[in-house]
Amino acid sequence: MFDSMRAAAAPADGHGDGDDLAVRTPPTRAVVLVTVAATVVTVALGVLTGTAVLLLGLLVFLPAFASALCTPRQTALVSTWVSALVVVPVALSGERVADRVVLALFAVGFGVLAVYASRLRIAREAALVRLWSTAAAMQRQILRPLPLLTDDVLVDGVYEPVQQDKLVGGDIYDVAATPWGTRVLIGDVQGKGLAAVGMAIDVVGAFREAAHREPTVTALIDSLEAAVVRHNDYAEQRGEPQRFVTAAVLGVDTGSDVQLVICGHVPPYLLHEGRVTAVGGGTEQAPLGLADLVDEARTVSWFTFPAGATLLLCTDGLTEARAPDGAFYPLEARLGGHVDITAGRLTRSLVDDVHGFTAGAQQDDLAVLAVRRAPVRVPE
Repeated sequence: MFDSMRAAAAPADGHGDGDDLAVRTPPTRAVVLVTVAATVVTVALGVLTGTAVLLLGLLVFLPAFASALCTPRQTALVSTWVSALVVVPVALSGERVADRVVLALFAVGFGVLAVYASRLRIAREAALVRLWSTAAAMQRQILRPLPLLTDDVLVDGVYEPVQQDKLVGGDIYDVAATPWGTRVLIGDVQGKGLAAVGMAIDVVGAFREAAHREPTVTALIDSLEAAVVRHNDYAEQRGEPQRFVTAAVLGVDTGSDVQLVICGHVPPYLLHEGRVTAVGGGTEQAPLGLADLVDEARTVSWFTFPAGATLLLCTDGLTEARAPDGAFYPLEARLGGHVDITAGRLTRSLVDDVHGFTAGAQQDDLAVLAVRRAPVRVPE
């Protein structure tokens, strides 16, 4: 009965400031209209059936619906209205005195309980809002909101953890403007859950510190490797499993060539002049945390990143997304229809496309970044 009020929901203070993290309740006007409408329907049915007193008794349950959606004050308004409608006709009816007293007490008592339940609900929801607000603030510190602009590049994208209530998942990204140009990180922590989030926080923190300290991209990668190893050492001491991290790191400056190190991650795609080209393919190296398993040191590959081109970076949440029939998302083929649009539209359209491809069944965290040369800088 009160479902129609959800569409007109407003914050509990009734001002409707548009804050998505506010406790939402319907406006008082909607509460009054729905309550009056329910009363009119009940009275009309009572007149038609000749059982007005019994039907009015059904209104006793109206405050229960109000307590699930409304503020305590609105619930008290509904409870008072219902109590008056029930008590007055029952008191004037020819029913036995005991029956009239019981029904009147039931109406008043049920109304009081509804108000109390509403107060408990509002207090619980307010606590959840405060917790959610804190989590949202933490997310903005761990993963900076997109788009991000430096002197060298504009980075836009979409980030969607598979567990939306956690806000942060195992996929990571960051952008750092350094004395040696802009460094861009995208990565994917093995596994899911809070342990994966802990590793993600450590890797992002290490990137932000080392990107401004290390003059080369390979030295930056070595710092990330050390951070993953340290985290795994602490995890082993706590009896938790060790994890690795796949990552791709770009080094972009004013030159036309770009540095790239791929540590077991999905290779980027270059979109330019109507063509889609995978870059860095065949140069993949060991994921972060597994460097000791190989003899070769990590090296940088180079490719040309011309003005007007777009570089797409993503995690395997995009490339390994599956349709209901089990088919993998054909990223390179789908990119062919998105070569001449802005970075923000590119990433959003890809994410919308993959949602349609999978019929809305997101199987993994999803991070998609589009990198373009900054409009204020011209490559040499």
